[in-house]
Amino acid sequence: MIQTGKLNLITDVQGISVGNAHDSNLRSGVTAILCDQPAVASIKLMGGAPGTRDTELLSPENTVETIDAIALSGGSAFGLDAASGVQAALREQGRGLQLRGQVIPIVPSAILFDLTNGGDKDWGLYPPYRELGHEAAVNAGESFDLGSAGAGFGCAVSGLKGGLGSASTVFDNGITVGALAAVNALGAVTIGKTPHFWSAPFELDNEFGSLGWPDAMPADATDIKLKFRDDLAPATNTVIGVIATDAVLTKAQAKRVSIAAHDGYARAIWPSHTPMDGDLIYTVATGKSGHQPDIGQLIDLGAYAASTMARAIARAVFSAKQQPGDLFPTWQEKFGR
Repeated sequence: MIQTGKLNLITDVQGISVGNAHDSNLRSGVTAILCDQPAVASIKLMGGAPGTRDTELLSPENTVETIDAIALSGGSAFGLDAASGVQAALREQGRGLQLRGQVIPIVPSAILFDLTNGGDKDWGLYPPYRELGHEAAVNAGESFDLGSAGAGFGCAVSGLKGGLGSASTVFDNGITVGALAAVNALGAVTIGKTPHFWSAPFELDNEFGSLGWPDAMPADATDIKLKFRDDLAPATNTVIGVIATDAVLTKAQAKRVSIAAHDGYARAIWPSHTPMDGDLIYTVATGKSGHQPDIGQLIDLGAYAASTMARAIARAVFSAKQQPGDLFPTWQEKFGR
């Protein structure tokens, strides 16, 4: 028997808090995922156009074992500045790697492309993402907005607005897994022209409308209708996500969970992992449950990391809100009842 956590958010995982910040004029934003204590982490990248900072240190063979936060940002490569803002907020609190009298917050980050979504990107000499990162970290708490918020503020998917999504799953053994994703995919999260989400088989508690799959798959279910198809360019999309769990994991096990969780992208988006997406997933293990999974439980953890991620992706699009100047309708505008 599985169920959602209390909030059905990644913050149902003990030791995790999340904060958002965005700029409506910029039409972009930042999401900060903070660990209340240093946590084991790793990453798996599967898209063809990723943009990241400090991801090599997450490889199992490398020395640094834990991180303090993750920054997800819009702004393409400019958004990598967001990690500096999150880092500054943590350093103000004295949080980070203690090394020879210095405090160094470890904040890997990832970005998505939202530069051509209609927002004003004429920011002058320096982009605003460092300040947005600091604001997001200061805002971190147990509850946070989904949809048009944080790193999801300026997102789009094929034919619809994208957004920020999250979900959680609690196992019988007490382990919790949570997912968070900023969904700016090249592909579609709904089936053909219908309102039905590809993620539907995994839905819990009416979290994105309980429509299920259509009674019969429409003829266009597997058509590949990509936004701006005639003007595709590398690095113009991306889903950037985080899996968190309170299980006790090694870096190698965390990477294995990230690998499994990418099935959630494939379950939720058609197509996914394209050459124009920078799809990646971080996994963070706080260890707060004290439960070290055996091999069977690790398999379960990977499977439910994938299903929880698929749910988070659908919730991102389901929760998006209309804004002036949108290039795409929200799911609610197009299909809501």
